[in-house]
Amino acid sequence: MSEPQPDELRPVDLSDDGLPVLPDQTLDDTDHGWGDWRESDDDARFLEDRPPHW
Repeated sequence: MSEPQPDELRPVDLSDDGLPVLPDQTLDDTDHGWGDWRESDDDARFLEDRPPHW
């Protein structure tokens, strides 16, 4: 049988200190992260982006 490695002997604290391990949403998963900024009213943008055959 092999001797335990140093990582196997290291104590690990599994207590929950209230800090999130991962955020719910990262910056690159938002409009701002992609370089887009939201306007307060998107209706004007939708009308402007409307295809010409409509």
